[in-house]
Amino acid sequence: MAIERKERCWAMACGAHNGCKLDDVYCGVGRGNTSFLNSSCPLLEPDDIKSPADFDFGMFVDALKSHVAQNTDFTRKFFNCFWWGWRNLSSLGQNLNTSNSVGEIIFALFISITGLVLVASVISSSIQQFVQSVAGRLEEVRMKRQDIEQWMSHRVLPEDLRARIRLYEQYKWQEKRGIEEEFLISNFPKDLRRDIKRNLCGNLLRRVPLFERIDEQLLDAMYSCLKPVLYGVNSSIFREGDPVDEMLFIMKGSILSTTTHGGTTGFFNSVYLKAGDFCGEELLTWALDPDSSSNLPLSTRTVRASTNVDAFCLTPDDLKCIMSQFRRVHGKQLQHTYRQVQRSSFHRFYSQQWRRWGACFIQAAWRRYYRRKIEKLLQEAEDRLPNLLAKEGSGSLPSLAATVYASRFTANMLGNFRRNHPRNTISSPKLPPLLLLKPAEPDFSVENP
Repeated sequence: MAIERKERCWAMACGAHNGCKLDDVYCGVGRGNTSFLNSSCPLLEPDDIKSPADFDFGMFVDALKSHVAQNTDFTRKFFNCFWWGWRNLSSLGQNLNTSNSVGEIIFALFISITGLVLVASVISSSIQQFVQSVAGRLEEVRMKRQDIEQWMSHRVLPEDLRARIRLYEQYKWQEKRGIEEEFLISNFPKDLRRDIKRNLCGNLLRRVPLFERIDEQLLDAMYSCLKPVLYGVNSSIFREGDPVDEMLFIMKGSILSTTTHGGTTGFFNSVYLKAGDFCGEELLTWALDPDSSSNLPLSTRTVRASTNVDAFCLTPDDLKCIMSQFRRVHGKQLQHTYRQVQRSSFHRFYSQQWRRWGACFIQAAWRRYYRRKIEKLLQEAEDRLPNLLAKEGSGSLPSLAATVYASRFTANMLGNFRRNHPRNTISSPKLPPLLLLKPAEPDFSVENP
């Protein structure tokens, strides 16, 4: 096509020149004067054309300037043309400057459309692979949900329980997208698993005051034992009085921790735990104590997920094993670290057990103060009654009747208060003591043989 454009330019130049015949420019003929053709057909870029007499070679000017049309080496000619075509296909023909030739414009359109088709085929192939991957996972989830529905129907589960199961499965799919995180991490090498867990949970573990002061060796052992868990909205994590079966480190979401001190009348304490907090610290004291029994400690609080919760957990066996191994090797260091944490205020600030004990202590002190204050006020009112009666003795009958009524009302209030709030309320067998015992602490004086 470049040669055809060159021939057209020569034909126009020959037609405008006297005594020129087009046959004279054919190869093998060589008759006549043809030297004027080169000056009449200069190879100008489309932007450099100023005169209407200049011929526009359009997008073929590069091929003519590079003399690829005159080259007889097929290899060089092939790769030069191949590169020109590939470059323009990849750019969708945006770099082509065409002339007003219809054939040239059609050829440029063909290049642009072919490039679009190639790009669309690549994109559609990628989209098809993605859709197939998503469809495969969706089909897997659909089959799993179908199995769950069949199982729930077989076990005749109530509808409210079925709804909770469906919500949990939906939340699990939204968070994991069908990927079993623990199985995926378990296929990595040991050092890579440890680094991944350190990146995910390092800050969570160091929020525990004791873990903040221990060395990396123990933390690395804990990283390998952390397991991801998910809890849906209103899921029960711990119940007050039940064994604590995990120590939980919250990554996302919030949970509500409440306690009634075993059903104590008038006692209620609640706190919201958010991302970065932990619960189940009863296991830590149990695991640190070398003389602890095999029975798990009982939960002092009821813990329930208020939102969807993504967390990591440590099981009692893993925590006990890690602490026992570390205690045998670094027993004195662990004892020193625990005592440092025990003396600091951070342990009491972060620990829910210490915060609960502090809340109970403050409530008990306030009730004692309130009871003494009311008793004092009523006693002062009772002591003032004789003086009031003496002053009103010479008064009118209505004033005396009002005074007698007030004295009886005050005496009744004082009697009712003393009956309902005896001085030995704290030790009364009818009402459990409001003040709790301090949280248990490990005894390092007893070591395992």
